[in-house]
Amino acid sequence: MTAQLEKLSGGVAVVTGAGSGIGEALARYAAEVGMKVVLADVASERIERVAKEIATAGGSAIAVPTDVSNPQDLESLADKSFAAFGAVQLLVNNAAIETLGFTWEIPAATWDRTLGININGVVHGVRAFAPRMIAAGKPAYIANTASVGAFGVMPVQTSYIMSKHAVLAFTECLRLEMQVKNAPIDVSVIVPGPVKTRIFTDAEGAQDPASRHHREVMEQMLQENGMSAREAAERILPQVAAGDFWVSTHPEMTREYAAGRAQHLAGLNDPLLPPDLAASVAVE
Repeated sequence: MTAQLEKLSGGVAVVTGAGSGIGEALARYAAEVGMKVVLADVASERIERVAKEIATAGGSAIAVPTDVSNPQDLESLADKSFAAFGAVQLLVNNAAIETLGFTWEIPAATWDRTLGININGVVHGVRAFAPRMIAAGKPAYIANTASVGAFGVMPVQTSYIMSKHAVLAFTECLRLEMQVKNAPIDVSVIVPGPVKTRIFTDAEGAQDPASRHHREVMEQMLQENGMSAREAAERILPQVAAGDFWVSTHPEMTREYAAGRAQHLAGLNDPLLPPDLAASVAVE
């Protein structure tokens, strides 16, 4: 075990969106390095299964069904986490959903659900846990999951891309606020590249031909080129434990996307749909 991971051993981790994908992998890996783990997700059967498997392997874990779009659920999650295991050392605000479709065709309720989970779930997760983590006065970590999509734009993924830009900006501001408070809490933004998860399989919307085609292209890309969630977790957790702000599964891709975004903004360039992207979303 690395020196960074040794710092987490014996601590308590809370992971939202722990029912599948990166969240599940992070919860399992945190347990393997010796952390007590609280798994949060709306998919109660999934997190119950994962918690039981962690316990069977000799770890400590509880499952707390949680709708992160509901601030009261997150307060309850914090209450149950501290009651079960004591002070939380690591909070990973990971829960998110993908929604496909043209902006004006997505129902208002779907917009509210997507932004409620992807943005407010992170904000209110911090609100529920940060005061108690600060009061504990011990070194701790908050990591919020964004995406390489936070450095770009993409049609028919508008709500998701918008939410990840927001998570990135929020996390940058949170890092500064911890500095203002002189709090012993490191803040990280997790920037996954292509990882094999259920995000496009479970995506809402996608009733129009362009969105359906985009879903198929993205699902195929993840299956053919995506990193396993386990490998992603093994890359993510040591970086978080090291106190890195930028936590990436694909560092070269992250730098390339960030540089491209910086160049685009520095030149005040107009958004333009490249021909290959037009083909991928079936634009005629």
